[in-house]
Amino acid sequence: MTDHVFIAGPASWNRIVMLDRLPEPVPHMQFALDEYETLGATSAGKALGFVGLGRRTVLHTLLGGDVEGERVRRLLTEAGVELVEGDGGTTERHLNLMTPAGARVSLYLATPQPQDDEPSPEAIAAMSDAAAIVLDLAPVSLELIDAARATGRPIWTDIHDYDGEADFHRPFIEAADAIFMNADRIGDDPFPFMQQCIEGGAKLVVCTLGAEGAVAVDERMTRHAVAAVPVEVVDTNGAGDAFMSGVLDATLAGSPLPDALRAGSQHAATVLATRHLHPVLDTLLGA
Repeated sequence: MTDHVFIAGPASWNRIVMLDRLPEPVPHMQFALDEYETLGATSAGKALGFVGLGRRTVLHTLLGGDVEGERVRRLLTEAGVELVEGDGGTTERHLNLMTPAGARVSLYLATPQPQDDEPSPEAIAAMSDAAAIVLDLAPVSLELIDAARATGRPIWTDIHDYDGEADFHRPFIEAADAIFMNADRIGDDPFPFMQQCIEGGAKLVVCTLGAEGAVAVDERMTRHAVAAVPVEVVDTNGAGDAFMSGVLDATLAGSPLPDALRAGSQHAATVLATRHLHPVLDTLLGA
């Protein structure tokens, strides 16, 4: 077994527009506080997190032959991420309306679609000897679930703001050994759903709570909590991805869960202090 992590999921090119408040759904005018372009999407964030921690990382994502695809490709490669690229026809693009407090509306301007009928043989080969497999919510990851399970490697997934009902998330939840999520839409108390996932076969479920840190339930139904590391927040994009990459990296290094959760919290704090997905982009894009 090698020590690399395999990730499948989205990478995008984003335009970020900072506003003092999110727009009301009525015709009006607002002035932006700031705007810039940067690398985005959850799998790109996790990949940058792992290479930032010194772990070899293979990312399978869909890109197009467009200008945005070349930007994404260049930045990930220069950061040290090994790409297994699929043809998506176009590169994913977002317009993110953000507030300094972290509220966000993401407008998807372009969404890639797999141009090949079968899963990537290169991706399957990269999964076969990975220390862990991360399957993020995306069609490119969905088609790899059976092959990922066949490897016997631990599968981690991030279901983000899952509401407990959306059908697309179910195959990821059912396949995963470790499930990460946030509490935005699961209700006032995330623990019943988290315990349900453990009963369904998961060994770990973690729910992030923003400034309140995170809580977790392990395979023995033991509850854990970790505080957020105090930091002056510049931008919240990518913090959850950095948290998960920090937890997984520490777990692979042999840390017990409480220590791994603290490692995740510390890693997330480094991302909160930059307006990019990870501090490595400060150098590549300019802070």
